[in-house]
Amino acid sequence: MAGILTIGLYHFTRNKNIEDYYVGSRSIGSSYVGFSIVATDVGGGFSIGLGGLGFVMGLAGSWLLFTGLVGAWLSAVFIIPRIKKIDAENKFMTYPDFLRYRYNDSVALVAAVISGIAYLGFAGVQMLAGAKLASVTIIQNNPFGVEPITFALVFMAVITITYTVIGGLKAVIYTDTAQLALLLGGLIFVTIPVTLYKIGGLDALREKLPPEYFSLSNISPATFINWMVTIIPAWLIGSTIYQRMYACKNEYEAKRAWYIAGFLEYPVMAFAGAFLGMCARIVAPGAEPEMAMPILIRDVLPAGVTGIVIVAYFSAIMSSADSCLMASSGNFVTDIIERYFIRKISTKASIRLSMLITLIIGTLSVIMAAQFTSVLNAGLYTYAFMVSGLFVPTLGAYFWKKSSCSGAMAGMLAGGMTTVLLLTNTIILPEKLESLGLYAGLYGIVCSAVVFVGGSLLFPDTETDFECFAVVRSNAV
Repeated sequence: MAGILTIGLYHFTRNKNIEDYYVGSRSIGSSYVGFSIVATDVGGGFSIGLGGLGFVMGLAGSWLLFTGLVGAWLSAVFIIPRIKKIDAENKFMTYPDFLRYRYNDSVALVAAVISGIAYLGFAGVQMLAGAKLASVTIIQNNPFGVEPITFALVFMAVITITYTVIGGLKAVIYTDTAQLALLLGGLIFVTIPVTLYKIGGLDALREKLPPEYFSLSNISPATFINWMVTIIPAWLIGSTIYQRMYACKNEYEAKRAWYIAGFLEYPVMAFAGAFLGMCARIVAPGAEPEMAMPILIRDVLPAGVTGIVIVAYFSAIMSSADSCLMASSGNFVTDIIERYFIRKISTKASIRLSMLITLIIGTLSVIMAAQFTSVLNAGLYTYAFMVSGLFVPTLGAYFWKKSSCSGAMAGMLAGGMTTVLLLTNTIILPEKLESLGLYAGLYGIVCSAVVFVGGSLLFPDTETDFECFAVVRSNAV
């Protein structure tokens, strides 16, 4: 953690303007960006959550990160060539900047609010994952007499928020690279071999676990569909994704980074996490699924090795939390505050404002994290809220010439509100639909699509030049 803080402080001294802070001067190489994408996407939510899936369903839990492979490679083929033609020329720094370019300020504002709130929630999910790990492995007692998980939550938050606030995106990407290297090394070269040795090898694993745990088909169709529909679209609308697209030097570097990220997510991270969850079921069969992995680390690994693995998991957790904080901060600062409330601001003041807002968002994310119980469910629900409102209008912005500002606005509101109402049980699905077991976000996407298409056809824009994105939309459109 001291090393991570040092990296943050180093980049604090090198950030000269707001582009340095939010998009890394648009000059970061593909390897760093690729590792950062995986560290952000997998992070604590999916690394701890994936172990829980391995505990519950075996190797089939790896399908969760198959979404990363599909999402990354689809983005590399269809999205990056389009966005890299226009981002540097138009000084894009956030995902809503693209929607402002394609639609108008009002659409971008709604997208910024949805994205900013969602990423605040994502940051809270990562904090909770870190707290669960720390409360079991290293902070069972503390001098303040508070609950271990509460103490761990605050401790993780202070470190993560501090280096993110002071260092900006460069600090996030370079620390992400180091953190993912630690996680991969800790899992593949330390945790898996040592754990297998302790439990008696693969033969003991086969003997003590049901046969279906070794089958990739041990998953219900509804669960598979839920994961695909909820997570793959996030690669089209994620603010952390767009910040890294903008940070790449050119199209070639960006596509290479995305191909690297897809491969590392599946099969590398996917099978490593699910396999360790299976081992954890033998070590702690009666544990809560998401706590089994931390218990395995605490009880099975020898001293010294335990420290290495804990560092690896903390690294994954911090790498996701910092990126979520940066994304949410960018939405609120550049897309809302400086555009609507503080129009004239110096470069130095803008950086200081960004640091302050990042601090506030970090604090709110900790408060939100204290309300969560399941890391994986909290992450998936947050994804569902963001995707259901933003996915269809963004897809239309890229690929449908008749997409209109009115349709995009209506689609965002309809999709997001539908998902929220379903998640809070304000509206109840018919029994036949409820029995399918599909996530609320899927119904939100369908509702968004219907409203978006209908609104675009009924209320078309007065001028459109989608082919080359040549017309910058104004408030009057």
